[in-house]
Amino acid sequence: MVSRLTGVFLRAVLVALVVAMPALMLPGLGPDTRQITALIAVFGALLTFFEYASVYPGLVEFRDAPPFNRIRFIALLASVFLLTTLMLNTTDPTTLSRFVEATGAAVARSIDLPYSPVRLLVLMLPPDSSPEHISLVRTAAGLSYVISLTSLGFFVVILRTMGWPNSSGGFNVWVNLPTFDPTAGADVVTRLRRDAMLNVALGFLLPFLVPVAVKTAASVFEPISFTSPQTLIWTITAWAFLPASLFMRGIAMGRVAEMIEAQRQSGDRPKDVLARA
Repeated sequence: MVSRLTGVFLRAVLVALVVAMPALMLPGLGPDTRQITALIAVFGALLTFFEYASVYPGLVEFRDAPPFNRIRFIALLASVFLLTTLMLNTTDPTTLSRFVEATGAAVARSIDLPYSPVRLLVLMLPPDSSPEHISLVRTAAGLSYVISLTSLGFFVVILRTMGWPNSSGGFNVWVNLPTFDPTAGADVVTRLRRDAMLNVALGFLLPFLVPVAVKTAASVFEPISFTSPQTLIWTITAWAFLPASLFMRGIAMGRVAEMIEAQRQSGDRPKDVLARA
C-alpha cells in the first residue's frame, strides 16, 4: 500500500510539474497567469492521484497496462520542456536554448515540405507575421511533431518486441478501457476494430485538418498569431500530441481485439485479458 501510494503521489507531482513548467521557466508572466496555471496544475495532480489510487476504473485508459501512458507522458513532458526552452531563447538565451533552437530549426527545415503538417501550420499564421516569428513557429512545430512521431514509433516497437500488453501480466478490459461498454451494440471484437480504425484515421488526419480549419475560420474570427509564449507552447503541443495519442489508442485497441479473438479461437477459459468482455 505504501509503495502504491508513493507511486501515485509521484505521478501527481509530475503531472503538476508539466502543467506549471512554462509558467515556472518563462519570465515576465503576470500574477493572474501564474494563479490560473497553479490552479490547473493542482486540479491535474488531484485528478491523477485519485485516478491511480483507486482500484476501480475511472477516466484514464490503459491505466494498468504500462508503458502506454508512460510513453505519452514522456512525449508530453519532452514537448513542453523543449518548446519552453525554445521560447526562453528569445528573451534569455543560454547554451541549452541555442542548441534546442539550432536542432529544432534543422529538423523543421527537413520536414517542412509542401502539404506537410508543419507547412500547413506555418501557412495558418496571419500574412503580416514577421519572418522571425514564422521561423519560431516552424521550429516549434518541427520539434513537437518529431517528438510525437518518435513516441509513436517507440510504442510500436514495444508492441512488437515485448508483446504488449501481455508483457505486463493480465489485461483487464473493464479497468483499462473504462469508457468502452463491451455489452452494448455489436460484437466486442468488431466494435474494438471499428474504434481502432476510427482513432487511427483521426490521428492521421488531425495534423492536416486543424490548420485548414483554423485558416478557414480566420476569415470570420481573428486569426491565431501565437504572440503569447504559453499559447504557442500549449497549442503546438496539443496539435502534435493529440493525433499521436489517438494513433496509439487505435493501435492499442486493435491489439486488444486481436487478443480477444485469439482467446476465443483457442477455446480456453477467459483470463483477466478478457475481463468484462
